[in-house]
Amino acid sequence: MKTADDVEKLDGLIIPGGESTTIGQLSLVNSSLRVIKEKIDGGMPILGICAGMILLSKTAADRVVGKTNQPLLDSLDVKLERNSFGRQRESFEAEIAMDSINIPKFHGIFIRAPSVSEANSDVEVLAKFNEKIVAVKKGNIIGTAFHPELTSDVSLHKYFVNLVKESKN
Repeated sequence: MKTADDVEKLDGLIIPGGESTTIGQLSLVNSSLRVIKEKIDGGMPILGICAGMILLSKTAADRVVGKTNQPLLDSLDVKLERNSFGRQRESFEAEIAMDSINIPKFHGIFIRAPSVSEANSDVEVLAKFNEKIVAVKKGNIIGTAFHPELTSDVSLHKYFVNLVKESKN
C-alpha cells in the first residue's frame, strides 16, 4: 500500500508491526490514514499486528515515556500500552489461546509488544498473557500484540482471510 488510491481498492488490510508513530505519520502524509478509517467504518476487515494494533486503538501511551501524540485510527475502543512487556531485549515467545475464534493454541512472538490495559464492552478479548490482554476483536477488526507472520502457524491468517471473504458477500 502506497497511496490512498491503493487503499480504495482493498477488500482487507493487514497493518504490520514496525514503528507505529512512523506508520501513522506516513499514512497522514499520503492521505491513506483517512481512507483506511473510511474503509474500516464501511466494514473492511483489518488485522493490526503489534504497531498495527497501536494504530487501530483509541488511546496509546508508552510504558516509560507516557502519552504519545501519534496519529491513531480510533477504531478499537481500547486503551493501549506501548512496549508493555519491555524494550527489544525483553522480547519473548509464548503459547496463547484464542478459543473464541477456534484457535486453542498459538505460538505468539512478542517483540517490544503492546498490551491492552482497558477495553470497552464492544471489544472482545481474544487472548491474554500473564493477565495482560494481547489480542482483541471488534467486528471485522482484529488486533494482536504478537507477530503471527513470524510463525509457521497460519490459523490466524486463515481466520482473517475468511473474514475478508465473508465481508464481500
